[in-house]
Amino acid sequence: MRPALVFVHGIGGARNPETERDSWLAALASGARKAGHSSEGSALAQNGFADVAFAYYGDLFVRSQSQGDATPHLEAGEGEVLRQLLADLIDTQLEACTDDGERRILRHARTELTATEQPQGSGNLVRQLINVCTTLLALPGMRRAGQWASGRLMLGHLAQVTRYLGRAESDGDGRTLDERIRDRVLSFLDDDRPTVVIAHSLGSVVTLEALRHHQGPIPLLVTVGSPISMRTVVHPRLRPQPPATPDCVERWLNFWDRDDVIAPRPWLERDMMPNTGGCLPVSDRVDSDGIWVHTATKYLAQASVAGPVIEAIRRASERSAA
Repeated sequence: MRPALVFVHGIGGARNPETERDSWLAALASGARKAGHSSEGSALAQNGFADVAFAYYGDLFVRSQSQGDATPHLEAGEGEVLRQLLADLIDTQLEACTDDGERRILRHARTELTATEQPQGSGNLVRQLINVCTTLLALPGMRRAGQWASGRLMLGHLAQVTRYLGRAESDGDGRTLDERIRDRVLSFLDDDRPTVVIAHSLGSVVTLEALRHHQGPIPLLVTVGSPISMRTVVHPRLRPQPPATPDCVERWLNFWDRDDVIAPRPWLERDMMPNTGGCLPVSDRVDSDGIWVHTATKYLAQASVAGPVIEAIRRASERSAA
């Protein structure tokens, strides 16, 4: 049985899983070639080196009552958590930013975020948060990247983080949204085969919690652009506490780009407990080209990211054949 490679995505809108899988594979193959694994990179791109799957769960975020409405719908308490998330992102960027123009934009967004003169009400809070996001989109990097067409869209995508961590939105069987998302990811994992998992952004949070319920071997977990260590919103809401490396994980590599606004606190090993095998994440910085560096494919095209993935799949193949 060949090893498996599973991609787990982060925040964003609707996607075609097959198209995304091919895009991530192409980026990983490019990184593999840069790392000196040309033959494996070519085989990987043609699905000849491992069984590859894209664990898509984005459809679970769709709220039927909001279809066709571009304004984010926030449940009770959700808006305040989202406000905290934006504050964490802004404050971390202010700590690192040296450009006077960008600092003015960030300070203006912070002022908008803490304004209290608006009338109370969830609708007013949503409008306030949309205004903050619209201000943040004036940052040169975010404006030129075109990642979000509007502050409303940006807020809706960021809200996926707080909705997952809200542990609410139960279905008819009583399963909460976060539970359904973890179950979706686990459905792509096989207890009987070694699986390398690459998780991006919110997907790293989902994967961390999902792998606690997985019994099969994970020779390598790779997280890229991870918000796991965000102090205010994410880290204290992880389950269980204190957060620890799942026991099934044999090695964990975490990669971050200094310009990635979604991964403001990248040293995950400082905030995790080791598993029973002593495994802790090992974080390393990469430097991507372009304006918007949070994209998963930019991380996967790095030699330092793709190289260990290829090597882990090769070792898993050799172990299976022995």
